[in-house]
Amino acid sequence: MGELRERFWERPLAELNQAEWEALCDGCGRCCLHKLEDDDTGEIAETNVACRLLDCETARCRDYANRKTYVPDCLRLTRSLVDKLPWLPETCAYRRRAEGRRLPRWHYLLTGSRDDVHRKGAGVAGRVISETKAGPLEHHIVEWEG
Repeated sequence: MGELRERFWERPLAELNQAEWEALCDGCGRCCLHKLEDDDTGEIAETNVACRLLDCETARCRDYANRKTYVPDCLRLTRSLVDKLPWLPETCAYRRRAEGRRLPRWHYLLTGSRDDVHRKGAGVAGRVISETKAGPLEHHIVEWEG
């Protein structure tokens, strides 16, 4: 899969190997939440409704390696897609690096703790509901902080 180079997260996204690309994810879980798009305005509304594979308490995928098998429309984030996804949160490491910005101070690559994303309020662990229990998405629109 590739080795992680020292301070790889400071490199341009195009220079990252696959292991580094995967390691850049902060684990916030917001990619795995359903979004609603207004057909007229294109405006995106976020919800607190998680993909059925997301563990709602940890915000980690239960079967990341095989997720496309169980959720065919699961988006595989690639370098070419980062600039095309307006719903990526401002805190997203992929978005920040694509825009030439540094990682947030709470990012686990800087702090050593994968829990910091949730402690700082950027992650969704413990704040979401599974799509298997949620009901209509329109009842779950939220505005996430930070």
